[in-house]
Amino acid sequence: MNGSNTERGKTIDAVWSGTWVADRLGVRLEEAGDPGSPRLDELLGLALRRNPKRAHLLVSQVLGKHVPQSPEAVYAAGRGLGERVRALLGDDAASAVVLGYAETATGLGHCVADGLGAAPYLHSTRRPVPGVEPAGGFEEAHSHATSHLLLPEDPKLLAGSGPLVLVDDEFSTGNTVLNTIRDLHARHPRGHYVVVALVDMRSPADRDRLTAFAAELGARVDLVALASGTVHLPEGVLAKGQALVEEYEEQDAGAAPSASAPAAAPARRVELDWPDGVPDGGRHGFTPEHRARLEAALPALARQLADALGAEAGRVLVLGNEELMYAPLRLARALEESGAAAEVRFSTTTRSPVLAVDDPGYAIRTRLVFPAHDAPADGPGDRYAYNIAGAGFDTVVAVVDSHGDTGALHAPGGLLARLAPHAGRVLLAVVPSYAPDVSCDVSSDRREPIMPEPILPEPLRGPAFSSYAAEDCGWLLQDLSDVALEAPTEEREEAIQAGGAHYAESLPVEYQPSPQYQELYRSALAASAARIARAVGTVTETVLAERSPSPVLVSLARAGTPVGVLMRRWARARHGLDLPHYAVSIVRGRGIDPNALRWLAAHHDPADVVFVDGWTGKGAITRELAAALREFPGFDPEIVVLADPGSCVRTYGTREDFLIPSACLNSTVSGLISRTVLRSDLVGPADFHGAKFYRELAAADVSTGFIDTVAARFDEVAETVDAEVKELLAADRSPTWEGWAAVERISEEYGIHDVNLVKPGVGETTRVLLRRVPWKILAQRGAGADLDHVRLLAEQRGVPVEEVDGLPYTCVGLIHPRFTRGATGADGKAVASK
Repeated sequence: MNGSNTERGKTIDAVWSGTWVADRLGVRLEEAGDPGSPRLDELLGLALRRNPKRAHLLVSQVLGKHVPQSPEAVYAAGRGLGERVRALLGDDAASAVVLGYAETATGLGHCVADGLGAAPYLHSTRRPVPGVEPAGGFEEAHSHATSHLLLPEDPKLLAGSGPLVLVDDEFSTGNTVLNTIRDLHARHPRGHYVVVALVDMRSPADRDRLTAFAAELGARVDLVALASGTVHLPEGVLAKGQALVEEYEEQDAGAAPSASAPAAAPARRVELDWPDGVPDGGRHGFTPEHRARLEAALPALARQLADALGAEAGRVLVLGNEELMYAPLRLARALEESGAAAEVRFSTTTRSPVLAVDDPGYAIRTRLVFPAHDAPADGPGDRYAYNIAGAGFDTVVAVVDSHGDTGALHAPGGLLARLAPHAGRVLLAVVPSYAPDVSCDVSSDRREPIMPEPILPEPLRGPAFSSYAAEDCGWLLQDLSDVALEAPTEEREEAIQAGGAHYAESLPVEYQPSPQYQELYRSALAASAARIARAVGTVTETVLAERSPSPVLVSLARAGTPVGVLMRRWARARHGLDLPHYAVSIVRGRGIDPNALRWLAAHHDPADVVFVDGWTGKGAITRELAAALREFPGFDPEIVVLADPGSCVRTYGTREDFLIPSACLNSTVSGLISRTVLRSDLVGPADFHGAKFYRELAAADVSTGFIDTVAARFDEVAETVDAEVKELLAADRSPTWEGWAAVERISEEYGIHDVNLVKPGVGETTRVLLRRVPWKILAQRGAGADLDHVRLLAEQRGVPVEEVDGLPYTCVGLIHPRFTRGATGADGKAVASK
């Protein structure tokens, strides 16, 4: 990057901030844009990060995220893109809606909407809000964060037919954007989509994919970017990049906060007269009316900042906070325009970890590390502020929303304390977090108040509902046995992947095992009963020692329910305890049944509730439960499982990935209960989620036989369990989430680009073969009898089993990507993709 830059408060001649990485790794940026477009090396620097698929990171100079920049430059880049989109759309611009991506593009998308003029704006968010029903959502294949949610206050915001403008900071493969368009198009079809990015760095293959995608969709898809090109990576760059990260990470770790860091002087608060009713950003929608009111208020807000800075403001950094980018950007730009400071720069904190190297040719010179201070849905974790330490700012104005104005923000080692040594002073400006009106139904003209808490029914019990004994399990579900819910597997898969249906809105046809498969089940149970009994004993004793001497077991129906029954049996056999056990529904993307939680809270101490599941795969349900329980204080979100091959939890019976025979079958090993159902026409506000009781399958039921066979081995494993629990209680059992990392790697290596279609572990692979449309099975080379039933099912469905090395699971099931019935053979069996 040519010109000059400011380093540690002094003006110096600058070099391109990608030189350090380019020289060491041989990475090269090739221009592909118009001659009048900005040069890529003017817009981008390079840095390194620890990532199994891509070591380098493109660091934008005009995004306002990692690199402090002039607010005018940041705003002009986004607004200019919006003006280009307005010219492209012509008269259709008046009906356009803009959607930005969290966290990096929330401010950029807002600026694009400003350039369009009259367009309403929404950005995705990782912050669930109680009472606001998601209008959609998606996951990023490379992200360890929670899923993106779309939470418009007005559900009609995304329901129009005008152009939809999607804004991200860079367009590399385009997977996230295309998946979003596919999902939203299935809900509300449109004829025109515009993708906007600062830089378009797609490969030729990815460009062809967008063309084919638009044709498949039957819609026009345009792309607008400031500059375009390609990143050229030499052979072996990933390994070299990882080696560099290893080499420099030790010194980079010196930027981490110290637990014994001294308390800094309190940051001085700046009182802002934020206009009433104007949202702090686009999390729930930002209308042209909101924009007009904010524009009118900005001069007065800038004067309040200027008064707090005083006559000699010097060099000022206005620092936003993760998704909160637009409000601090506009404040910084207004302050810059007022001339109250010698220089104003803008950037924001982030959850993205990047290696820092103090070299002029490297984009991330320094980093500050501090704990998250806004109670994130995916739990506590580190956050980062880049290129602030040593930059010579006289004042840092930290701008947060009121949701993030917590004790953690002000604590020793918190953000404000970490900023203090690197600025003459730190000011804090708090923007009120916008609270959507959830007391009424905004989807219609009539606004109805929320009804009072419903009176909830008592749990269902066997033999009227399920084949388990009444004392073994109370089902916090409603009986939908008389409702036709089953659909052919291929039909369900097509609807789910097209975005037209959620997997919990229907049921697969119950698999009826062949005599050969039933014999495999019986053999597997005989061979593994003692192993399962040992895991049951280990997890139960750990719960009794660490969680509660009288826990209330709450299994996640239905894979967790046999485990909950077995844990209850162990506690009774070994300790004479008669533990309550209930089964509740949790649905990925929809959360846990809130009425079931209300019933539990009314009948038990939430602190005694222990949530139980069968096993972990990549940990999606573990995250789902933690996010859902934020709305229900008092419940412990830490799930316990029989087997934790994904290393997602602290409390488990084993971390081995072995065959749990209850995973081999469906309802006939789970009390004859179906998978749970959540559909708006069946489940009302006063209802539990639903399920079916398959009474007609009683002749094939092995549910109690499974429980009795395992329980019969309790005595023989008791001594081993005691020794194992003693070791576990003293061990470090912190989750490593290695399963999630493996799923991300497999998703990319096999060209799936959707972690939801990768199902790791023996249990999840079995589910793929029984309920979904499998594409192929990856098996650990040399895996033995644990996979006999998987091989048989795969043979019956015509699915290839591929033996691989280095698999952290015994096997992984891959669901057919982009499935339609045309992607399978005439008999409905999956065929290899082209």
